[in-house]
Amino acid sequence: MNAHVSPGDAPAGLYTAEERIRRDNSVWTLVQGILAPIQFLVFAISVGLIIHWWMTGAWLMAAHVSVVAKTLTLYAIMITGSIWEKDVFGAYLFARPFFWEDMVSMLVLALHTGYLVALWGGLLGDAQLIALAVAAYVSYVINAGQFLYKFRLARISAPSTKGSTEAMA
Repeated sequence: MNAHVSPGDAPAGLYTAEERIRRDNSVWTLVQGILAPIQFLVFAISVGLIIHWWMTGAWLMAAHVSVVAKTLTLYAIMITGSIWEKDVFGAYLFARPFFWEDMVSMLVLALHTGYLVALWGGLLGDAQLIALAVAAYVSYVINAGQFLYKFRLARISAPSTKGSTEAMA
């Protein structure tokens, strides 16, 4: 059996032992943990306002404001997330374990930013703007699913303290 592992080989889990320590010690881990549910709450409210507009034709301005608020929370989580990625993996974006999540995040950012440009530039009609917001939101849901999956993988692959706790008892 060959026990040699080259430096380029990927670790078996989501994090190496050193990356896990850096993740656990980074203030940005907490920041991400706070911003993610805030962003989801803003998203949920915005979806409700968009649906209300589609069903009634009312509250269009509220829907637009909610999409802008969702985009600003997205920017906040993306900026702090890239700082977190630098803290943990040494790269602001596209670190090995989160490469595909970061790729989809670029699409999410592009769609949300496109919405802002179209809104502030008067480039699209109301229905087209809302359709663009919905496309941005669909990409956000896919991206959030990617991150939730990785969060679950990290929890599953985390070293268990149960054995050491039982040994001490």
